[in-house]
Amino acid sequence: MATTAVQGGSGGLTKGHARVIGASSLGTVFEWYDFYLYGALTAVIASKFFAGFNETTSIIFAWLAFAAGFAVRPFGALIFGRLGDMVGRKYTFLITIVIMGLSTFLVGLLPTYASIGIAAPIALISLRLLQGLALGGEYGGAATYVAEHAPQGKRGAYTSWIQTTATLGLFLSLIVLLICRNSLSKEDFQNWGWRIPFLISILLLAVSVYIRLQLQESPMFQQMKAEGRGSKAPLTESFGNWSNAKIVILALLGATAGQAVVWYGGQFYVRAFLLATLKLDPNTVDWMVAVALLIGTPFFIVFGTLSDKIGRKVIVMAGCLIAALTYFPVFHAITHFANPALEAASTNSPVTITADPATCTPQFDPVGNAKFRSSCDIVVSKIVKAGVSYSKQDGAAGAVASVKIGGAESISSFDGTGLDAAAFKASSDTFNKQVDDSLKAAGYPAKADEAEINKPMVIALLFFLVLLVTMVYGPIAAWLVEMYPTRIRYTSMSLPYHIGNGWFGGFLPATAFALVAASGNQYQGLWYPVIVAAGTFVIGTFFLHETKDVDISK
Repeated sequence: MATTAVQGGSGGLTKGHARVIGASSLGTVFEWYDFYLYGALTAVIASKFFAGFNETTSIIFAWLAFAAGFAVRPFGALIFGRLGDMVGRKYTFLITIVIMGLSTFLVGLLPTYASIGIAAPIALISLRLLQGLALGGEYGGAATYVAEHAPQGKRGAYTSWIQTTATLGLFLSLIVLLICRNSLSKEDFQNWGWRIPFLISILLLAVSVYIRLQLQESPMFQQMKAEGRGSKAPLTESFGNWSNAKIVILALLGATAGQAVVWYGGQFYVRAFLLATLKLDPNTVDWMVAVALLIGTPFFIVFGTLSDKIGRKVIVMAGCLIAALTYFPVFHAITHFANPALEAASTNSPVTITADPATCTPQFDPVGNAKFRSSCDIVVSKIVKAGVSYSKQDGAAGAVASVKIGGAESISSFDGTGLDAAAFKASSDTFNKQVDDSLKAAGYPAKADEAEINKPMVIALLFFLVLLVTMVYGPIAAWLVEMYPTRIRYTSMSLPYHIGNGWFGGFLPATAFALVAASGNQYQGLWYPVIVAAGTFVIGTFFLHETKDVDISK
C-alpha cells in the first residue's frame, strides 16, 4: 500500500516524514553504491577493458571512462528534470533507479578486451553513459521530493539525509570490496571476483524499486498540478529566461563547483593518492577510509540542521575556503604519516630527469598505437609508474635522456627508436633494473611499510577531509531547492548540481593525474580543487543570497 502524503508541519519528525526520508535516501544509497564501484575498481577495469593500450594510457582511459558517466549527468538532469517537473517526482526517480541498477548489473557480465577486443571498452563506456544519465535525474528528484515534504524551518535537516547517501554508498561499496578481496585469492579476485559487487547490485535494485513503489507524489507538486500552475516548458522557463538562467549560472560557479571538488577531493581523490602515490595496501586504505567515513557521516546531518539556524551559504562558503587553505598541508601530512620512507627519500634524494625537450612527448595515447620510444619518454614513463616525484632539466639537443637519483651517478636512458621488440625489451629490462636498484639504494620504498603507517593520524586527516565534505555538501540540497519555484524546481536545481558534480568534480581524478604526470610533482594535482574551491568562495560570497527562510510552496 502506498504511503500517505505527508504535509509539512512545525513539529518534530513524524512517522510519515521518516518514511519519505528513508525511502528517498535508501534508494539513493544504492545508486551511489553502483556508481562508485567503478571508481574503486579502476585499476582492475583498466587491465580488463583497456588491455590493448600501453599502461599509462590504459589508466588514463579507465579514469576517462569513469568520468564519461559524470560528463553526461547534466544531460540526464535536463531529460529527467523536465520529466519530473511535468509528470511528477515519484515516477521520474523510479525510472532512474531502474536504469542505474540494470546498467551496473550488466557491467558484471561484460566480456573483457581479451574476449571481444575493442567492443569491450565500447560496451563499458556505453553502460557508464547510461549510469550517468540516470544519476543525473536521480539526485534532483530525491532532494526535491524530500524538501517538498519538509516543514518550514527544517528543510536543511531533512534534505541532509539525502546528502549522506553518496558517502554511505561509497562506504557500502568499500565494505563489499573488502569482503570480496578477503574471501578470494588475489588471482581469483583479479580474474573474476571483481564482477561480484556489480552482480550483487541486482538485489539492491529489487529492494530499491520496492521501496520507491510505496511512495506517493510530492504534496506540493500535487497542489501545483491541481491549481494548474505547472510549467508546460520547464527547460525554456529555466534557461531561456535570464532571471532564472542567471541563478543557475551563479549556483554552479558560486556553490556546486566548489562543493564538488571538495567532495571528490576529500572522499575519492585522497583514496587514489594513498593507493597510487603512497603505495599503501588496498585493504589498509579501504578500512581507514571506511572508518573516516563512518565517523564523519553524521556531520552531514549536523551541518544540514545547523544551516536551518544560521543559513546555508555561510557553512558552504566556510567549507570551500578551509579546503582551499588546507589541502596542500593536509596531503603533505598524509604522506608524512602514511609513508614516511617515501617522504624522507623525496627530501634527501630528489630525482632529476635531464632530457632534450624536443624528445619529450605527453604520456597519452588516444588510439593505442603510439610508441613511446624516445629516451625522454622511456625515463619519464619509468619514474611516473614508480610513483616518484621528479624535476626536469633541459639537456643538450639530441642528447640521450638520463635520470639522477639523489647523489648517485646519473643513469642514461636509451633511444628505442628503430629497435625491434626483442632488443627494446632487453634494453628496457636493463634500464629498469638500474633505476629500481638506485631507487632502493636511495631509500625509495616499493610499497609503504605497514609497520611505519601511523594509522590513527591518517584516519584523523581523512576524517578532517570528510568533515569539509559534510560542510559543503550537507546544506547544498536545501540551498539549491530554495532557489527555484515549484514548477521548474526539479529542472533548474538539477543542472547546476550535475554540471558542478559531473564536470568539475567528476573530472578531478583524470585532471589531477594528468597534472602530476606532466609536472612530476605528486601534489601538483591539488591545484585543481584548490583553485576551483577558492573561486566558488569568492563568487558565492559576493553574488549568492541566503535562502533558508524562503517559502518554497509557490
